[in-house]
Amino acid sequence: MPTSFHSATSPLHLVPRPNETRLSLSEIFADLGIDASENVDLASRLPFCGNDVTAGSEMELQAAVAGRREAVDLPQAIERSNYFAHIIRRARVGDSPASLANLLERFVASNDEQIWENSWVHFPRRNLSPLADQVLRHDLLADKSHPERGLRSDRNRYLMVGTGGDEHLRLPISYLVKLALADVLGSRSDLPQTVQRTGWRLMDHFLNDNTSPETFSFNVLSLRPENGLGRVVGREAAKRFALTHLLVQYANVSFGLAESGQRAMIYAAPHPPQRQKALNELIPDALYRELFMSPCLSGWDRGEEKHRYMHLCHEVLSRSQLNAVAKLRDAGIIPNNLVVLPGVSNTSLANNGTHISIGSQLLTARRAADDKAYGMAEEKYVGDLVVKISEHFLPLFVGTYSAAPYRLGFADFHPEKALGFLSHELDFTHLRMLWRRWRKKASLSVCGRSVTPFGPVWLDRLFAGLFRLKGDYVSDFRLIDYPAWLLSTYQQPAWDGRLGNQDRLKQDLAEMGIFDNRMSLYMLIKLREYATMGFTGFEGRQYSLFADYQEDMGRAADLQTLITALAFKYMAQGRIKHRHIPDNPLAESERRQMFFASALGIPTFFVRKNSRNLLLRRILKRTAQLRVSRRYPGYVRVPVEEYRKALLQTLIEDGSDLVESLNLKETLNDLRLRLEVPGHHGAFGKLNAGILKGIGKSAAMKVPAGEFNRAAEDYYRGSLRQRHLSEGLDILADNFRDLEKRRTGNGELHLALSQLLEGHSASEYFQKVRRDLLTDRAPQEALGRIITLLLLTVAADSDSSVSSQDSKENAGDHVPATSVY
Repeated sequence: MPTSFHSATSPLHLVPRPNETRLSLSEIFADLGIDASENVDLASRLPFCGNDVTAGSEMELQAAVAGRREAVDLPQAIERSNYFAHIIRRARVGDSPASLANLLERFVASNDEQIWENSWVHFPRRNLSPLADQVLRHDLLADKSHPERGLRSDRNRYLMVGTGGDEHLRLPISYLVKLALADVLGSRSDLPQTVQRTGWRLMDHFLNDNTSPETFSFNVLSLRPENGLGRVVGREAAKRFALTHLLVQYANVSFGLAESGQRAMIYAAPHPPQRQKALNELIPDALYRELFMSPCLSGWDRGEEKHRYMHLCHEVLSRSQLNAVAKLRDAGIIPNNLVVLPGVSNTSLANNGTHISIGSQLLTARRAADDKAYGMAEEKYVGDLVVKISEHFLPLFVGTYSAAPYRLGFADFHPEKALGFLSHELDFTHLRMLWRRWRKKASLSVCGRSVTPFGPVWLDRLFAGLFRLKGDYVSDFRLIDYPAWLLSTYQQPAWDGRLGNQDRLKQDLAEMGIFDNRMSLYMLIKLREYATMGFTGFEGRQYSLFADYQEDMGRAADLQTLITALAFKYMAQGRIKHRHIPDNPLAESERRQMFFASALGIPTFFVRKNSRNLLLRRILKRTAQLRVSRRYPGYVRVPVEEYRKALLQTLIEDGSDLVESLNLKETLNDLRLRLEVPGHHGAFGKLNAGILKGIGKSAAMKVPAGEFNRAAEDYYRGSLRQRHLSEGLDILADNFRDLEKRRTGNGELHLALSQLLEGHSASEYFQKVRRDLLTDRAPQEALGRIITLLLLTVAADSDSSVSSQDSKENAGDHVPATSVY
């Protein structure tokens, strides 16, 4: 029967924590000059309000090479690998079944689309300009800060002898982008100094530390309410994508890739490609890493060390996935020993997302001044509580601003595979609840009895066809297929405000075989500490794929800023303290389960009636349609959509002054539409519509899982790539008009503009070549000129940014090495 959460809840019994006697929120905020007792214009004095906010982002993209198997590196690398030769030889002598060799040969031979995701490229070294070759020589050093130590020991992986005896390069696309930029700078001797300086500075913003190409913001951005706040984040990301795309086009032409039958592509896609997943099932983990892990040539002084670190990450996550099987059995989700054992290799590192970082100029200045009143301990104490508060609001982002649509067939519902890393992220109680509700949503039942796959693929397909079991369609499977947020242990809570708590958790998880203490801890909201990053702020890592940058990504940055500001308001007013949000695995799981339920589209979750989480209880008082659970005594059943509406209402009621200070009334109206009409306004709805349009279907569940997921990849590679590029070019066109209109200010920029175009109009020239840029048909000269003009607009952007110097802010976990070539 319906009930209010208030009436179903027993009083709280709050026990003071030892570290709260040492640190006091009221004293910390008093030292910051914020006295909430006055309650007069509080919003203007809080961190992350008004003009206090800085921001930037990091994007992971998908790379691919189109071409015949004889011309592309990936199929050739597979065929010349020792593993391929061994399985062929063993199959011929009968030491192993021929089926594995046949499957691997079929993978190489049967690729009708001739698209090879995450393939490397190869081309003659002589195609590089002298400047690009100089950059390559420097990046091949074992230690860029000590050139006397010579070249990397693995240089022969990237330097090969071609059939004609000349030297060839074999490189990932993530590094190809940087070389293309260097080649553009070296293609003309008369480039303006401002373009050269900007181009050199941006080289370290193109990273290749993982499988996917990564970029981070070209400038630290100032988020001002009068300029649309987060909209500038989306505009910068769109223009960055456009430059990255144009550099790949330039490499296709200038380095002779297209001429040799290779067409490199770069685009946004959230999931590991279907073919890469299939290949991962056929090869050992060592070969997988050899084929797909980037060499870390760009961004670090000692690239080989970083490369070994990425190998470690892959090994640990693969082992952790195996460890999850035992935990699922302990949870009772796997009732017997009949499991499909996950492979010893894992593709989760090939998931692609976006990180948005926001910083506070106020807090950064206090830390930079070495202010003992707001030192490292205070930053950590406050930061951990902000993270815990913000966690409750994460369901607002899923499917609304970003998404990763994915179809699962009946055969995909082996719990040891479908649940991914969730057994490391949720308490067993919530994991069992989620698994039961997910099976119900997917209609995995026959004659009223719940069923899951048996194991042999042919049997699962036969059974699914016989009983019309179609599986499920989820809005953001990337968040399930990746270790988004590892759970604390009872011995080591990681967000209780104490210095070193996360290091202690990593050690605890390492002893359990789940993690490695040399790795960065996975979490969705990350405190960016001044001592490490050079600024104080928070990084949101919950974003998968944006349908567009300005509206989806820009609004997401708005909401992230508002939630962070609200957390500081709660703390300043003394409404939320550490003890109000308990630090134990069950409490963490309770406040995170609704996030994962949102990603899977599960309609309800369950909260203990006597929950000690004060903030969660306050939100649930605003939540409609609560009822006492009949299945789970002592729990309240909470509809996910009603909870999300309650979160919106909480922002409106508790943060009204913040909304006004940040000029976010329109953003909240937009959020309401995304929640009420998700199919039209939400990111998931927009991406879903684009995928279905491409295959001419009205619903995802009318399409087999494999066919739908391949169609999604086609959409990301085709129509969505065009949409993102067009958005970036539109912003570039605006930049050109702004440059031409400004007759005062930076005279160097106008002189450079005139020099690049020999007195002609940038806007007019751009309109002439725009269609060719969109259709990948622009000649090398046009591409080079547009790229240099784009660099000029980045230089103009840096004039109005927080700092025109390279900053560690917004670089995610990546702090590039300063390099002088």
